[in-house]
Amino acid sequence: MAIRNILIKGDELLLKRSKPVTKFDKRLHDMLDDMWETLRDANGAGLAAPQIGVLKRVFIADDGETKLECINPEILSTEGEREVREGCLSLPDLVGYVIRPETVTMRAQNRSGEYFTVTAGELLGQCLCHEYDHLDGILYDTKVTRFDEPEEETGSGRE
Repeated sequence: MAIRNILIKGDELLLKRSKPVTKFDKRLHDMLDDMWETLRDANGAGLAAPQIGVLKRVFIADDGETKLECINPEILSTEGEREVREGCLSLPDLVGYVIRPETVTMRAQNRSGEYFTVTAGELLGQCLCHEYDHLDGILYDTKVTRFDEPEEETGSGRE
């Protein structure tokens, strides 16, 4: 496992749409393992493959209770909306409020290619939506309704 460099806003790769994963092999598993190590090192809640320079439809999410690896995810439905405070590992020192669904239902594949469905709200649901946006080249600052000062502690709301 290795800690990967996280791309910062300004890198054009962050604005590109990612391609579907077609091979569920050791290379994918190694990248996922590296992503977990990178996320832990950065004290974040989620990380998408484009953030480490890989244009594949892959992200990981960890709300402190649930850890998910989402490959080729698709949002099946959303319900409600709420304003949430967010940050992003690719936009350090920038915090803002965005409108996210109260709950999101997503279908994805795991590292073995098996499909699963998850319905989530709170931080996990927020993280799923935030990371999904990364796969389409969307950075959260384009959705910010208002900016805020970053908190001293990290990890809370940082995807």
